[in-house]
Amino acid sequence: QVQVVESGGGLVQAGGSLRLSCAASGITSSIIASGWYRQAPGKQRELVAGFSVFGGTNIAESVKGRFTISRDNAGNTVYLQMNSLKPEDTAVYYCNIFSGGENFWGQGTQVTVSS
Repeated sequence: QVQVVESGGGLVQAGGSLRLSCAASGITSSIIASGWYRQAPGKQRELVAGFSVFGGTNIAESVKGRFTISRDNAGNTVYLQMNSLKPEDTAVYYCNIFSGGENFWGQGTQVTVSS
């Protein structure tokens, strides 16, 4: 059974930093792509940062220069380092793993940035 578990969210003041982690287990096929998405209240889920099927990275314009995505050698753990956080970064952050033709999502972790 595939499990995707996020951790590292919390409450932080504007200008602060958080590091999110995503651990994937039970995956039997190669991980083709992975990334972090977020969804703020009343808004659609959006891509924050991800590793594409072609091996490159995609970073949302709104977080460029502030957020960095990384992963371990096996690709089973994906990180999102978030610096210079702003109140508009407040959202539930979800990890996505694409493997074996399927998308797997974690339960999300709340990030709240106070002004």
